[in-house]
Amino acid sequence: MEEVRGANTWTEELASLVEDTGIHYAGEPEISARPRKSVRDEPELEKENLKDQVTAFLKSWGEMLLELGKGCKDILRQTVVTEDSFVVQKLGGPVAKVSGRLRFLNDFLPEDRDPIHAWPVVFFVFILALCVLSFNTNQDNSVPPVKKVCIHPPSASRILLPDGRHLAYHELGVQAGRARYSLIAPHSFLSSRLAGIPGVRTSLLEDFGVRLVTFDLPGFGESDPHPSRNLNSSALDMLHLANAVGVSDKFWVVGYSSGSMHAWAALRYIPDRVAGAAMFAPMINPYEPSMTKEEMRRTWEEWLPRRRFMYFLARRFPKLLSFSYRRSFLSGKHGRIDKWMSLSLKKKDEVLIEDPIFEEYWHRDVEESIRQGNTKPFIEEAVLQVSNWGFRLADLQVRKECQRRGFLPWLRAMYSQEECELAGFLDPIHIWQVCIIFRLTC
Repeated sequence: MEEVRGANTWTEELASLVEDTGIHYAGEPEISARPRKSVRDEPELEKENLKDQVTAFLKSWGEMLLELGKGCKDILRQTVVTEDSFVVQKLGGPVAKVSGRLRFLNDFLPEDRDPIHAWPVVFFVFILALCVLSFNTNQDNSVPPVKKVCIHPPSASRILLPDGRHLAYHELGVQAGRARYSLIAPHSFLSSRLAGIPGVRTSLLEDFGVRLVTFDLPGFGESDPHPSRNLNSSALDMLHLANAVGVSDKFWVVGYSSGSMHAWAALRYIPDRVAGAAMFAPMINPYEPSMTKEEMRRTWEEWLPRRRFMYFLARRFPKLLSFSYRRSFLSGKHGRIDKWMSLSLKKKDEVLIEDPIFEEYWHRDVEESIRQGNTKPFIEEAVLQVSNWGFRLADLQVRKECQRRGFLPWLRAMYSQEECELAGFLDPIHIWQVCIIFRLTC
């Protein structure tokens, strides 16, 4: 049997392939396996660090994005850029005309550059350069830090109006018993009763026997908001204020910038109590339908683009003004004064706004104006500026009106002298149309 099995048995052949486990069968010789190297003797594999893992991850993602971009490019070529696509049919002609007119720019490219690939790269680099230049990384230490808005304790005198609202007011000049002239001044946009007549001195008012009464518009300062205010309600507020503070005779109305809108309303709705009006750089409705194209062009051309845009929003999309106001004067920080001007400032104006006294006065007035932290009164004021006022300024002009309506007045006019009467506001109106610094945008 041993010759048949050969020199090597099957157990010996198996032992040559596997490690000796120490188990032996009965009657079989012990299998001596070849020594096997220990696992410890094998060289240790090098562990991959975090940097290599991140690099491999980013590399794989880059390859995936590259393939995705190639796929999107192929999709656009097969669907959008084909001759049968809607985009090519609508825009192919205009784009071809524009590219034909700008073809002379290809002469500035190297001969081996394809304009289709070169010009997008040039455009992208140009936009990137503009972004870098517009971003100022160097901080100017000379620029003072932005001041935070401080809300001061209530300090206004208030009256109770017939509709239950409270109206805050402030008095300057002489007392009621010594006053020769009584003036009521509605403030402009982003202002308050504290502004009064900007730049006027109390000593000057006392020398001329003037009593100046200023008040906060509804929702501004310490005045309660009005649920549905308009220019008629603004005029009635002035009338109730005059009666409450003891102005029994006629009073003058003083307005500047957008505050003159409420002065115009007083001349229209309560003319019997108004002795006259004095206005400094008064505003008119920029959308007044009675203005000619030339008048409208001269009105709009002097304004900064920011003011034109804000007027457009106030007329078409007033709710969007809330976002702008929240990011500017209602953000809790004082912005730069020149950003709220309607017109570009001259050198003298720039020197004035840099004066600490003027800056303190400005910040105090703005803080009082935004005391309630609500955008609604500011939106209402902006909408009033560009909406229908309910009257035209031409209605305030002194003119003769004759009774011509109806058959009887016409028949009477044929046999007798036509009866006419003066209409409009008959008392004086003084206007100083100058570009003063307090003209603000809405």
